[in-house]
Amino acid sequence: MNHILIALAIGIIAGIIDVIPMIIQKMDKYANLSAFTHWLVLGLIIPFVSWGIAPWIKGLIIGEISAIPILFLVATNDRKAIFPITIMSAILGIAVAIAGSILIR
Repeated sequence: MNHILIALAIGIIAGIIDVIPMIIQKMDKYANLSAFTHWLVLGLIIPFVSWGIAPWIKGLIIGEISAIPILFLVATNDRKAIFPITIMSAILGIAVAIAGSILIR
């Protein structure tokens, strides 16, 4: 149970980090809630995936793959947002995986 709570905390922190710039830009509350929930769930998934590769690569792959549906939705209205979403997904995916590998053994 402790591992799940740690993973949940990692996801919450990643969600907060992702949402802060969105709040500053005064984005829609549903977009903020969606981004926060996305990272909350990934915080519960990424640390427990065992692919036998370096944690940062695992986090990068899962972070980017999970962002694909979001990119489809965002691209219809705001193509400029594709780059920041891709970059943030990479950074946070890597961070979640590394934090998970350190804190959950």
